[in-house]
Amino acid sequence: MKPTKVLVGLASCGIAAGANKVYEKIEAIKHNEKLTFELTKTGCVGMCYREPLVEVIDDTGSYLYGEIDEQKITEIIEKHIKGKEPVKEYIVKTDLFENPDDSYWKNQVKIALRNCGIINPEDIEEYEQYGGYQAIKKLINQNIQPEQVIQTIIDSGLRGRGGGGFPTGMKWKFAYQSKSEQKYVICNADEGDPGAFMDRSLLEGDPHSVLEGMTIAAYAIGATEGVIYCRAEYPLAIKRLNIAIEQARKKGYLGNNIYGKQGWNFDIYVKEGAGAFVCGEETALMASVEGKRGMPRKRPPFPAVSGLWKKPTNINNVETYANVPYIILNGAESYNKYGTEKSKGTKVFALTGKINRGGLVEVPMGISINDVIFKLGGGIQQNKKFKAVQLGGPSGGCIPDYLSDIPIDYESITSTGAIMGSGGMVVMDETTCMVDIARFFLDFTQKESCGKCTFCRIGTKRLLEILTRICEGEGSEGDIELLESLSQQIKDSSLCGLGQTAPNPVLTTIKYFRHEYEAHIRDKKCPAKSCKKLITYTVIEEKCTGCTVCAKNCPVNAITGERKQIHFIDQNICIKCGVCYTKCKFEAINLS
Repeated sequence: MKPTKVLVGLASCGIAAGANKVYEKIEAIKHNEKLTFELTKTGCVGMCYREPLVEVIDDTGSYLYGEIDEQKITEIIEKHIKGKEPVKEYIVKTDLFENPDDSYWKNQVKIALRNCGIINPEDIEEYEQYGGYQAIKKLINQNIQPEQVIQTIIDSGLRGRGGGGFPTGMKWKFAYQSKSEQKYVICNADEGDPGAFMDRSLLEGDPHSVLEGMTIAAYAIGATEGVIYCRAEYPLAIKRLNIAIEQARKKGYLGNNIYGKQGWNFDIYVKEGAGAFVCGEETALMASVEGKRGMPRKRPPFPAVSGLWKKPTNINNVETYANVPYIILNGAESYNKYGTEKSKGTKVFALTGKINRGGLVEVPMGISINDVIFKLGGGIQQNKKFKAVQLGGPSGGCIPDYLSDIPIDYESITSTGAIMGSGGMVVMDETTCMVDIARFFLDFTQKESCGKCTFCRIGTKRLLEILTRICEGEGSEGDIELLESLSQQIKDSSLCGLGQTAPNPVLTTIKYFRHEYEAHIRDKKCPAKSCKKLITYTVIEEKCTGCTVCAKNCPVNAITGERKQIHFIDQNICIKCGVCYTKCKFEAINLS
């Protein structure tokens, strides 16, 4: 009979939800009562909406408990670990019986996230136990040549998971063909959109898979040095990366003569970035690594020819590298059996916004947006109507509900005006104002512009000013056309991906929700009743009971009326805070 094992999800999402306190409680009970079960840390299992998460594995099976606090874990230890009776009401996943959360796991295929939430990310032996570093051993034992490695990646159909989806194998091939004694491999762990949550979770939950993927890439192109460029705001990811790097060196997976293979020399270090969004662009990232200001440069030459320190360089993101060991170990067919004709494998998405089940999901390419939102994500909060999804991060595009049946692949998503990006998926409901959403994302990209290109530096500022005017009821005829014209000029005249894609939220919201722009400009109304300066609160006389609750809670005394008499809102005083609307128990406040 194998010993009971208790895993506590201690990625950033779990810690933020209070998992540290749960871990400490388990540790204290285990010590005080001299219990013999194994207690270990693990990463994010993806089910962030149920954090803190604790998994109990015993000789009867595996039981994942969700929304656990100190009181619940005490009960679980007493009933399950000591009494051998699982506490069913807290279980969110088990193979032994069904529960309401099962649909979250259906349709998921975990390749990049295969070890997250399963292994202790600070223990290299657990990674090895689950097939870790076997891909490197396969290359050595079978004497597989760099050209064969590159061809396997090409055959797998793996495309870059950080942005435009360039074929990974071809990128490696170009770097391999560049003649130089010094080459570099870089991992971009600095994307600043919601998909960066995925990168962080992968580094926190399975750092060795990224190290192994980078080491294989280095072997393929002939690189001897690797850099993981990670934003300093991810301290746990950086900590676990450095632990993993040191462990890999001691085991011989990094350093000179890797795992005994003469001449295979490769090492990695972590470079902490300042979190500039523009450094997600590869040439700006390399400038930052070199100690310069993170600004993009013209291409060609491309990094595969002249990259870091003007040497041939291969750059991929976290998710891309995490897929590589799986492909090398299991073959190209094991990966390309998933997906569509041109978009193979799986994709990780960070689900957020007005959705019931926020977190990380990994799905085969080709699944529909609708399936991700409603089958995995559990639909829209409070049963409101699904309106749109913003895909591709701050510079992605907004896809309306009536296009949500399209398959998730690079070509289909690009055809809508959105981009795949690194996997951010922001879900919106009927209460979301699409003009304000465009303004929100423009505000971010405008602040993150490095300022090098005039159209990006000044153009995004002008776009933001126009959008702000429209949201404040000061829009005028011709503003929509001006937004379209200026957006196109910014896209055409910007040097890097930030400027080229920054107008996407504007162009897609105009394309699919033009009527909302027109209502803001012509009618001075916000159809979603979201823009503060375009909404009006009034008392519905036939519903008002004169209870005075609204008047008592109004912060500026804009509501008058005697008890049991109809109340009135002075529009000249009202600051449109909405307190009266939320406090009224009789639905007597109208929002228009």
